[in-house]
Amino acid sequence: MTAITPVTEHAELTKLSLANQFAQLPAAFFTELQATSLPEPYLVGASAKVADIIGLSSAVFDDGLFTELFTGNQIIDGSKPLSAVYSGHQFGVWAGQLGDGRAILLGDIAAKNIADSANGRIEIQLKGAGMTPYSRMGDGRAVLRSSIREFLCSEAMAGLGIPTSRALSVTGSDQYVMRETPETAAVVTRLAPSFIRFGSFEHWYYNNAPEHLQTLADFVLNNYYPALLKQDNPYQALLQEVTQRTAKLMAQWQAVGFMHGVMNTDNMSILGLTLDYGPFGFMEAFNPNHICNHTDTQGRYSYRMQPKIGHWNCHALAQALLPLIGTVDDTQAALSAYQPAYQEALDHLLHLKFGLTPLSGHASADGKLFDQFFDLMQKNGADFTHSFRHLSHINIDKSALDDQLRDGFLDRSALDLWLEQYRQRLQAEQSNDQTRQHAMQKVNPKYILRNYLAQIAIEKAQKKDYSEVATLLQILENPFDEQAEHDDYAALPPDWARELEVSCSS
Repeated sequence: MTAITPVTEHAELTKLSLANQFAQLPAAFFTELQATSLPEPYLVGASAKVADIIGLSSAVFDDGLFTELFTGNQIIDGSKPLSAVYSGHQFGVWAGQLGDGRAILLGDIAAKNIADSANGRIEIQLKGAGMTPYSRMGDGRAVLRSSIREFLCSEAMAGLGIPTSRALSVTGSDQYVMRETPETAAVVTRLAPSFIRFGSFEHWYYNNAPEHLQTLADFVLNNYYPALLKQDNPYQALLQEVTQRTAKLMAQWQAVGFMHGVMNTDNMSILGLTLDYGPFGFMEAFNPNHICNHTDTQGRYSYRMQPKIGHWNCHALAQALLPLIGTVDDTQAALSAYQPAYQEALDHLLHLKFGLTPLSGHASADGKLFDQFFDLMQKNGADFTHSFRHLSHINIDKSALDDQLRDGFLDRSALDLWLEQYRQRLQAEQSNDQTRQHAMQKVNPKYILRNYLAQIAIEKAQKKDYSEVATLLQILENPFDEQAEHDDYAALPPDWARELEVSCSS
């Protein structure tokens, strides 16, 4: 495949120019290759907010060149496409070598308003762009179904303020690939400061390649954590920073009821980002043991287990970094940051969700109050998102607004008793209704990407109607706003949604 200069009315597309800082690593870290073209690709959806990060306007979405470039059919100037090698633990079992089996890194570009990158650049990666040396038995493709889900959830998480990779676009083709049934192929263009994973470090540790392990660690420190280079032991500082970021990310997931579904070490970001959206789900009827991934028969990645697995994964990373850190004691010291960071972050987020200011002497009572509400939600099968959103409308004095919350609970008398305690706690800090409600509605979303909403968008897209993808994107970019015209999208799932299942198949 060779780069060409196509005829286009959008000069910003032809002026796109990439570098590839990852390609500066030794050749053992990746394989250079081109994407495999998809015939007659078409645009399914695109994010104007993500386009703006890399200096593109939404006007380019109508240009066929945009679709060709971000399907992998044409090459962006300066691109040095490659797929990275890594390894990992999958469902707690060492899986050996993995790697980008269907992802191709095009390169990186200067970006606006980006954190976690010392040089202000962001990587652009195509997912579903064809076979690579790491595809194993796969075909290197992604299907439209899973691509739409990843596109929408990436931007939904960004809208919720949770660290995540971003998604620029989804393109599709009528070319079929075989899963359980024939499905059409698609490509997601996703962006992140880096796609390096815990498994990237595990790969070199378990292959007994200490020089490559140090090269990778130095690369990460220089490009993403340069301040840590000033520490006495930068590698220990790196583990501690990643451990803390992972702990905080787990707290953020728990606070919105998000379940990743496949928290393998090869899906854990070295930057503490939510990465690799597969069989994810948002909690509906609250059940801490809920498993969103139909493939996860043992419940390893259930909602309740996510914080523990986050810690387990940090231990796996620590094992890989041990030769660089030097001693077990120093490694354990870095890992010890996990639990305090998680508890502090979760406590902070729960106080925000419940509209409470931490008060001296109230910590234990607040924790009990929170636990009682979660217990009531579980016993009553109350919807996670609805319950907190309706709680954010409650006044200190009883009012008709109580009924919105009470309607979600079968045992209303038990809820009323809890509300009495809650109101006493609000009175203890002389809470102002209007101020508190406004603040609570900034952290308790009205809209989440429910599985049934994604399914409706997918089924329409399979019929070449992409309007629902665009509508959902618009709503989920602003999940805390009332958006009265979209009230239906905040509704509880219909009965047919109970039959929906998501798994690792994509």
